[in-house]
Amino acid sequence: MSIRVILADDHRIVRHGLRSLLEQERDMEVIAEAADGREAVQLTRELKPDVIVMDLSMPDLNGIEATRQVLEENPGVKVLALSMHSDKRFVAGVLGAGASGYLLKDCALDELVRAIHSVAVDQTYLSPSIAGVVVQGYTQQVRGSDAPVMSSLSPREQEVLQLMAEGKPVKEIASILHLSVKTVETHRHQIMNKLGVYSVAELTKYAIREGLTSLGE
Repeated sequence: MSIRVILADDHRIVRHGLRSLLEQERDMEVIAEAADGREAVQLTRELKPDVIVMDLSMPDLNGIEATRQVLEENPGVKVLALSMHSDKRFVAGVLGAGASGYLLKDCALDELVRAIHSVAVDQTYLSPSIAGVVVQGYTQQVRGSDAPVMSSLSPREQEVLQLMAEGKPVKEIASILHLSVKTVETHRHQIMNKLGVYSVAELTKYAIREGLTSLGE
């Protein structure tokens, strides 16, 4: 029985390359491609894949928040993060959202295939360099390191922050998230108060630094 895979990455050439490679595997089937996190959530809702190979830095809805939303609706789906970033903020963010594995984009094909097989049977898979980041993060947590400010934002506030950083006006954000303009403005006010940042330019810098948006790439 084939492992049904969705590829989520905002670069078409990356998606097509991954599709070509994975479709050479006899037990894997790429059933769809998503160009951003929101599309990945929708396609998962419709197609119920076994595994999503998820890029983290995508526009509109980043891979970390997409992972959280996917698994909230479809807890049986496995998410394998495939990213160029080894920074602990990305690793901790997506694993905390429920991803089953984390690979760097410079990995070999056989490692990607091995990782997909692993997460498909409910195992965790981490690139060797990522495993060290996870251990370091756990050690810091045990020692009582301060939690990052980002953790004070709710998932909805993180969504609003990403869309603001990507230059979308309040009315458009309200339409995308199916909220009232007043609710979006309330979220914006709360975000600024929690972060102690009161200009869109500074919010944008913060969102890029924390990996919420791909604008920094």
